[in-house]
Amino acid sequence: MNSANGAAVVVGVDGSAAALRAVRLAAAEAARRARPLRVVHGFIWPLLRVSVEPAAEGPPGGGLRHRAEALVEAAVAEAEAAAPGLRVTGEIIDGEASAALLGEAPTAVMIVLGSRGLGGFSALVVGSVAIQVATYAECPVLVARGADRADGPVVVGVDGSARSREAVAFAAEEAALRGTALHAVHAYRHPASSGPGDMQPLVYEESQLRGEEDRVLAEALAGLADRHPELSVSREATRGRPVRVLTEASRRAQLLVVGGQGRGELSGLLLGSVSQGALHHADCPVAVVRAPE
Repeated sequence: MNSANGAAVVVGVDGSAAALRAVRLAAAEAARRARPLRVVHGFIWPLLRVSVEPAAEGPPGGGLRHRAEALVEAAVAEAEAAAPGLRVTGEIIDGEASAALLGEAPTAVMIVLGSRGLGGFSALVVGSVAIQVATYAECPVLVARGADRADGPVVVGVDGSARSREAVAFAAEEAALRGTALHAVHAYRHPASSGPGDMQPLVYEESQLRGEEDRVLAEALAGLADRHPELSVSREATRGRPVRVLTEASRRAQLLVVGGQGRGELSGLLLGSVSQGALHHADCPVAVVRAPE
């Protein structure tokens, strides 16, 4: 995560109600981190060679650029009302939405987006913008969806990979900043075969399998007590499909954190079933954390 002095939380807006919800979530994130908030609108119309200035015979306040300026001003006002005293700036960036946001990523603490939108930020969860931003952004990406809760733990999905350890570190920091507990969840399936080319079922003692999966979880959480001595940490290794297990855990959480890529059922997160499931079905905001290459 970028921690350079002055780094801001960035939120993408498009004038939709979902974007304003993302603004409020981003304002809370910026306030608890003592960071400024930067409101960004990707303004695609110049790329399409559409006239964006007021028509000669129209009102002076007309035109697509004036509308974009108005929606950014409204988002800035929403953020200032949500977090009084927060330093908030807004900017219109000519270009496609994902490109505008990815341009912000190298110096951002995180990027926050709504789960639905209009224009360049439309179809956010299932469209190309979310996939591109969360796949390539050099900072965590937070999607405002599900229920907003002031209580409940921060839940993090663990699969034992280096990327899930990055997600654990981010989730622990979030839990500490929010003054809540961290709940680490590792979902596993019974091995199907003894190896490539061998379709014979693997014989596994349940206690042996459970012990191995518990170790995966313990290793992912190693060192948290030293970095966050006051943090309450619970862990859960459970047999089941990760999407179902994480969705169930999200129903009592204020935030669900998943790694940008992983191993096993959490592999290829942004293009695979787990990330899509989390972004579609989680009952709380979802943060996708991509580990450095």
